[in-house]
Amino acid sequence: MLYLTLRQYEYIAAVARAGSLAAAAAQLNVSQPSLSVALSQVEARLGRKLFHRGKGLPVRPTPAGETYLSAVEVLLAQARRLEDPGRHDHAVTGRLTLGIFDDLAPFHLCPILTALGQAMPDIEVRHRTGNFETLAREMLEGRIDLAVSYDLGLDASFSRTPLMQMRPHALVAANTPLACDPSVALQGLARHPLILFEEGLSVRHMLGLFRKIGARPEVRHKVGSLELMRSLAANGAGIGISYGAPDTETSYDGRRVVAVPISDRFAEEPVVLVQAAAPQTTEVVTLARSIITANYSNA
Repeated sequence: MLYLTLRQYEYIAAVARAGSLAAAAAQLNVSQPSLSVALSQVEARLGRKLFHRGKGLPVRPTPAGETYLSAVEVLLAQARRLEDPGRHDHAVTGRLTLGIFDDLAPFHLCPILTALGQAMPDIEVRHRTGNFETLAREMLEGRIDLAVSYDLGLDASFSRTPLMQMRPHALVAANTPLACDPSVALQGLARHPLILFEEGLSVRHMLGLFRKIGARPEVRHKVGSLELMRSLAANGAGIGISYGAPDTETSYDGRRVVAVPISDRFAEEPVVLVQAAAPQTTEVVTLARSIITANYSNA
């Protein structure tokens, strides 16, 4: 006798994808209490917790929950095939979790999701953003299948596929002489106070570039977001350095900021598609790798 229903499986899968009971309830068009009761019933039947739940905190799968939810996604994919066999006869089904470095996400995540959605319509694609340490840890734990990141801080535990080269830009106030230059060398920036990202690997990487030319610039501000860097730069608080440069000259506070390309070739940094070397590659991951790589080749 089966004690759990497909509806209950759909509920717990939706909670895992949405990251909260409220968001999952809205997607499913059911009440949050109904969803909470269903989740508790499944956990009681299994005799183990599938999610970490705390007031005001995101709902996260437990290690046991991750394994169980993978099996649930396979079951739901099989149920969809049974319901519409003609559409799913030759489809690759399953789930993919994509990680992406925080600063790359606003530029790269949506094009990747669009490419995957068009080529793999029967794959459930989830995404997570994070810093270098978070992405590396979750790949090794099997919580992320593939990640798009800079090639910083990754050892032999990971395989890499190059996607593109990124050139850094100096973010400067529009009323400064540098804003009129077509490009600028690091040597020309070394005498100015800098605004850098606060993430440890990012700071060390950027200061390492200046050390290559024998310079030790002043770091006036460390920030957690590109928009704060752009705002500070636009207001003359220093020069920001970022590999990401939005196609706009207006910061959030309405000031003008110009992104000037940095001309030093050694400062270019590859964006790579990363996978933990140990896990066995599935059909879903293999297909996703080829789609993402092709998407950058055609860009």
